[in-house]
Amino acid sequence: MSTIRTVAIIGAGQMGAGIAQAIAAGGYEVKLYDAAGDRVPVAVASIAASLARQAAKGGVAQADADATLRRIGAAGSIAEAAKADLVIEAAVEDEAVKKAILAELVPHLGPDTLLATNTSSISITRLASSTDRPERFIGLHFMKPAPVMKLVEIIRGIATSAETYDAAVAFAESLGKTTTNAEDFPAFIVNRILVPMINEAIYTLYEGVGNVESIDKALKLGANHPMGPLELGDFMGLDVVLAIMNVLYEGLADSKYRPCPLLVKYVEAGWLGRKSGRGFYDYSGETPVPTR
Repeated sequence: MSTIRTVAIIGAGQMGAGIAQAIAAGGYEVKLYDAAGDRVPVAVASIAASLARQAAKGGVAQADADATLRRIGAAGSIAEAAKADLVIEAAVEDEAVKKAILAELVPHLGPDTLLATNTSSISITRLASSTDRPERFIGLHFMKPAPVMKLVEIIRGIATSAETYDAAVAFAESLGKTTTNAEDFPAFIVNRILVPMINEAIYTLYEGVGNVESIDKALKLGANHPMGPLELGDFMGLDVVLAIMNVLYEGLADSKYRPCPLLVKYVEAGWLGRKSGRGFYDYSGETPVPTR
């Protein structure tokens, strides 16, 4: 990709850090920015730990791991981040938050800068319309964990140009990823299918059909899933699962997408899964323990 040399990631949470690692491993210079400045050093430390684990297992050469880490730096301001050739918004799955970031970012962008969002469910067209460049705006949905997962969903808004789409595909493929094209409907392809399954598993728990252990065991051994649906919900973050279900429910107006009341209660309690230490499993010990 001769037109993309530098990439900025806005949002240094788990997804932002993972995307930064995947892109730096692809040979690009990466700048990480987060409004909470203390998150960037934490993200860089987590990337360093991830690369160290890969190197220890022989998944990557130590020299390559070191080079990847050297390509990642902090952007001191959103204006500095905006100087990159490609800027990817990777904040929380909240449309108002994303639009606020885009509004702050747009005045500092160069005329040729490509703008992308890592949203997993929100309309690309709506987000693009809040910027000055809907034709140069696209959805680049990396799967979690981004350094490991091979797929990137690419989603065009109604105004996204063919040139922007082609550049996005070529960029993702240059990272060693496989791309799939999704139309701009709520939750796109992966989460349109996956998250309602997780929600249905939570209903199965809520209605007493099975407990946490039996539900996850059933899907792992009965459907050959690598991770049970409740375990997967914890891994994704139950707040993210709820946000996506709300986008589906509101965007498609179909009762089959109604979030399970138990999911709502867990999020209200702050039981968000792995990142909070408790969800459908308790992660306080060496081995996760079902909470129901």
